[in-house]
Amino acid sequence: MAYRRGPQEPVPEEETIVWSCTNEQCSCWMRDAFSTENKTICPICKSEMAQETRVLPVIS
Repeated sequence: MAYRRGPQEPVPEEETIVWSCTNEQCSCWMRDAFSTENKTICPICKSEMAQETRVLPVIS
């Protein structure tokens, strides 16, 4: 089996609004597009989540 090892195309990225957990021990976050509420609760630790902006790969 052969693998292609040529140059990879760069993945397009853009600034995206995300919800991040406010608990410092938890690293959970989710894109705002996948959130159903204005103020969300962390699905992992049940802490409050705050909005922030991150540069992430574009999802089609």
